[in-house]
Amino acid sequence: MVRWRAGTVAALRRQWTGAVELDVDLSDGTRMRALAYPELVGTPEPGDRVLLNAGALLMGLGTGGYALVVALPDRLPPDPPDSGDTRDAGHLVKARYTPLQPILLGVDEEASPHRDVLAEADDLGGLPVVTADLHSALPAILAGIRAEAPDARVAYLFTDGGALPAWFSRTLAALRAELAGTITVGQAFGGDLEATTLHGGLLAARYVLRADVAVVAQGPGNLGTGTRWGFSGVAVGEAVNAIAALGGRPVGSLRISAADPRPRHRGVSHHSLTAYGRVALAPAELVVPDDLDPALAAEVDAALAPLAVRHRIVRVPTAGLDAALRASVVALSTMGRGLDADHAYFLAAAAAGRHATTLLP
Repeated sequence: MVRWRAGTVAALRRQWTGAVELDVDLSDGTRMRALAYPELVGTPEPGDRVLLNAGALLMGLGTGGYALVVALPDRLPPDPPDSGDTRDAGHLVKARYTPLQPILLGVDEEASPHRDVLAEADDLGGLPVVTADLHSALPAILAGIRAEAPDARVAYLFTDGGALPAWFSRTLAALRAELAGTITVGQAFGGDLEATTLHGGLLAARYVLRADVAVVAQGPGNLGTGTRWGFSGVAVGEAVNAIAALGGRPVGSLRISAADPRPRHRGVSHHSLTAYGRVALAPAELVVPDDLDPALAAEVDAALAPLAVRHRIVRVPTAGLDAALRASVVALSTMGRGLDADHAYFLAAAAAGRHATTLLP
């Protein structure tokens, strides 16, 4: 449950879109690193008293290595400018029935300027959509897309298997200029557009953001228990089903690694095999880089053989992708490993992005 702490803001540190990092001095003389979302709690200043949820920091979770500011109790932010008793500014409630539930304007609800275009939208018209089970794949997929189609409009569907506030992602903040927009779906919030479901978000990508390619992946901080089914990224299989149901072209970015110390993630991760092999009921195009190390390639081929009954296994040339990855505007990192430490992982994601461009009209 919640581990509460109270303290005083000692200093502000880094800031990025939607988030402020700060140092907080606690009453016992210790200092704690914290993160505030100004849209939810207001903008902290040195000297402010803050209430914190410190559980993830105390547990030593990697992505969740912050205490989170719950309130500035002595300096609450003003109410939003709308009246608050109508739906004129939206009525989507996300992080529902938690103490910090925001009420937002859904891209397709009555008060939205996009209501008319989405009211009858029902088909993606062959939009290629790359699916990935980790947020760390996003910049690599984008690098692969840009290597072939530098002017393509790319939309990102931020699903709710990891962080709910899109503001938590420094990667996403750095990629804003590279994206046509971010759509937060389900319980996630803080994107350029808000959608109730992935289906609605995909249609918004196609008809509101006018995307040429879309990417679906959960936010950072995924949840996992080390079991086949206890991983939030398994939902990538459901994303394949949603894309296919709407007439899109699902392209699976496989989680491939020769560097992960955990046997279940070597070769093709068991999470990819579960998501695409058991959860995805519609066919997808699963991308494999064509010049993996021979031993790794043999392991990948053997793992994917059963999936070829439903899906199309696509081998994609990788010439130029290493250079594209090294030119990424954000540092590539997955599970603490950079590009050179886990090259196959990022290469597989970039290859998926490259293949998606071959499906453009």
